[in-house]
Amino acid sequence: MGLRSERGPILLSLMLSTALVALDATIIATASATIARELGAFEQVPWLFSSYLLAQAVSTPLAGRLSDIVGRKRAILAGVGLFFLGSVLCGAAWSMGALVAGRVLQGLGAGAVMPVSQTIAADIYTLEERARTQGYLASVWAISSVVGPTLGGVFSEFLSWRWIFWINVPLCLLAAWMLIRRYHESPLGGRREPVDYVGAALLTAGSALLLLGLLEGGTSWAWLSAPSIAVLTVAVVLLAVFARHVRRVAHPILDLRLLRRRVIGVATAISLVVGMVVLGLVTYVPIYAQGVLGFGPLLAGFALAAMMVGWPLSATNAGRLYLRLGFRLTAMIGSALVVLGTASTLLLGADSPLVAVMGTTFLVGTGMGLTAVPTLIAAQSSVDHGIRGAVTGVNIFARSLGSALGVAVCGAIVNSVATVGPDGTPSGPDLMDAIRLVFVVVAVSGVLIAVLAVFLPADRQAARERRAAGGRDAAG
Repeated sequence: MGLRSERGPILLSLMLSTALVALDATIIATASATIARELGAFEQVPWLFSSYLLAQAVSTPLAGRLSDIVGRKRAILAGVGLFFLGSVLCGAAWSMGALVAGRVLQGLGAGAVMPVSQTIAADIYTLEERARTQGYLASVWAISSVVGPTLGGVFSEFLSWRWIFWINVPLCLLAAWMLIRRYHESPLGGRREPVDYVGAALLTAGSALLLLGLLEGGTSWAWLSAPSIAVLTVAVVLLAVFARHVRRVAHPILDLRLLRRRVIGVATAISLVVGMVVLGLVTYVPIYAQGVLGFGPLLAGFALAAMMVGWPLSATNAGRLYLRLGFRLTAMIGSALVVLGTASTLLLGADSPLVAVMGTTFLVGTGMGLTAVPTLIAAQSSVDHGIRGAVTGVNIFARSLGSALGVAVCGAIVNSVATVGPDGTPSGPDLMDAIRLVFVVVAVSGVLIAVLAVFLPADRQAARERRAAGGRDAAG
């Protein structure tokens, strides 16, 4: 692509941008009670999380595709800018409504930062180096998952919860300055494609309603209630209209025909199921460690942190494997570890030691690093620079959709079996039975990942598909 920049500082700026997104996904958790007491409207607290995740998921595929059209630098700077504005609004929020609005802006910015940062890494690093850079980006999530809640508690107890957001202001400015100074991309050649505004509107509205229905179903309203049925029905209709629309336009905002390529379709399906597994464990392992095993929040966090440590460790070394064995075999090895780890959760009980829980989640994380990262890189490598952002955006969006599905399915199971207290946390003697059913869902999902990995095309077959599609690996 003719980049005239130093890759090290660019990677640091991408890691800093990713850290902003990762921290704000978790940092508010320990401060939500304090925020509710100051601003009131305790019933709106869940929207501090849902609005962020919803906006992030919806903007991800759009930002990925727009980075192909207007350039990576403009797209990621726009994302950092939206995150900056959202942080300022959150820090100055005078009501819960204003705080939720700021979280929406933060989510929109996060949805641009995530796919574009990974696409830039794919652009400027060779195939041999990409697994290591993806491992570095994954390590940011691992560190943030542990540091985020801790920082949130420190700020809310010793300073003010508003510092959770004000701290983002200098970090956003630093990330933007580093990108402007260090990252230079060649001008886009040829005629710029028109932006498919109609498709973008249909995809945004349909995806937002679908995710809203999945996140709020069984929580804010019953699954078979009128609001739930109405939201999900309208979502399906809008997405069906979008699918019809993209077949009629020359340059759709998201070309669904990409999913017909086997490597992209399978990688996207794997990403969706990965989201289900990860959110199932992230949500309910801490509840299991506290509500069943009786550990405090800190030790319960260690049980989950083991997964977040295993993921970047294996992802960093995945490059050695897929260069020697190929993407398909590497993903099959990783998915086998995922199956082993998720199956091990079925052996956990009411008196399991914490080290057993940590070992189980570490095994799942190690398998994920050898599955999620190589399949994403395989999908990126199967297309040329002009649509790599779109492919990355779709992959990350699939994981967000899978996360929403995981929350919906596991939440419905737990709510139907365990007693849910006034604070929305499941408890009571039936909690272990509910958690065991969640682990069954996680284990079945792990097996599904392994089955999908088998359907990845061998590297030679993927190369033939790529040549047939007229693609080329611009960064390899």
